[in-house]
Amino acid sequence: MTSEETLRIRGYLTAQGAKLSPDQIIGKVQEAMAQLRAAAAAVPPARFTEPPAPGEWSANEVMAHVVEAGRHFGAAIGRILDGQPPGEPRDVAARDTTPRPLEEWWALLERDRTALFQRVGSAHPTARLEATIPHPFFGALNWRETLLFMRLHDLDHAGQLAKVAGAL
Repeated sequence: MTSEETLRIRGYLTAQGAKLSPDQIIGKVQEAMAQLRAAAAAVPPARFTEPPAPGEWSANEVMAHVVEAGRHFGAAIGRILDGQPPGEPRDVAARDTTPRPLEEWWALLERDRTALFQRVGSAHPTARLEATIPHPFFGALNWRETLLFMRLHDLDHAGQLAKVAGAL
């Protein structure tokens, strides 16, 4: 990612995070989740754990990463809303890449996101916006910007899954 792309995305997160209500942001994340699911479902189930080429992630590894990243950022949002420090930034591949069918990964993601959406939905829309969550590429993000980042993250990996499906 170039520095121009990083700045453009950061600008989007800042502007839309301030403009959209938490419910609107949740809706956008849910739309991205639907695209993620459709892309993952296009991967042949028998080949879900197979990387499309050497050194590339399998659909299983992509979903493992999405689930783990969602947990990391979701927990940071919860901690911020509870008045606690957000935790340390990280941008690594998922540690738990146990082979699972899409339905199992999806159940984990939905469970985590449902809890996050309930937590965010019960928070005051302007609560603790001065507190930030460190992101390795986009810098310090408030909880609304971080939630919106999760949308972009899902969309990015939906594109990756579409490429995996096309290659297999």
